[in-house]
Amino acid sequence: MQTNPIEFISLTEANIDQEHICCALGDPKTANGVQAKKDWMKARFAEGFRFKKGNVRGKVFIEYVPAEFAWVPVEAPGYLFINCLWVSGQFKGQGLAARLLAECIRDAQNMNGIVVIAGKGKRPYLSDKKFFAHHGFVTCDTALPYFELLVNRFQADAPLPRFCQHVQKQKSEIDERNGLQLFYTNQCPFTEFYADELEQAAREAGIPFEKHKIATREEARRAPSPYTSYSLFYRGKFVTHEIMTRDKFNKINWQEWT
Repeated sequence: MQTNPIEFISLTEANIDQEHICCALGDPKTANGVQAKKDWMKARFAEGFRFKKGNVRGKVFIEYVPAEFAWVPVEAPGYLFINCLWVSGQFKGQGLAARLLAECIRDAQNMNGIVVIAGKGKRPYLSDKKFFAHHGFVTCDTALPYFELLVNRFQADAPLPRFCQHVQKQKSEIDERNGLQLFYTNQCPFTEFYADELEQAAREAGIPFEKHKIATREEARRAPSPYTSYSLFYRGKFVTHEIMTRDKFNKINWQEWT
């Protein structure tokens, strides 16, 4: 039995420069991405953005925002939207994820409920559907190829959240004639470094590459994929929401990829 439970702290404009943000700890490759993530967060605090973490050196955190200000193609007025909930390594199995979710539920008490994007089956970078189902979340919408929108609705007459209609076809901003097209934001501190690495790898392979850095909430709402932190397309077809490293890129036969 743990006698000294981990303390949670909230990041604010006053302390964010002194605190780590849990991801990419000690990785020099992502230093620029960490700063970009912090800058992105600073611009969101006034919109009700919250980042709460364990007071430890590790990945124990949750971040959420009123859905009207979420950088995703989702319609969910009056809800809170969870960007990310992550507990890993030695901190798993201590009930910390449930405690972090309870923080979010407490902040949403006077709202319609909470929404989060998960995947069909367990997938890296996406929320664990089983965990949220255990805490009362149900699927209220789906989008290609494997995204699910989960909701915990507090008001029975509240409108059900849904994905914006255009992501069902993933055609809003994709040119099928082009090669690789990457859509990403600074919501994740890893994206800057690996977007540049992917661009270099594609250039060396002679594959056309377009990098679309999403810079506003309005652009995010028009994005072709629900996962705006990072989504890669090839010749108009969705490839992955997982960060594409050079090694992963080199293992794919792009001429035969369908």
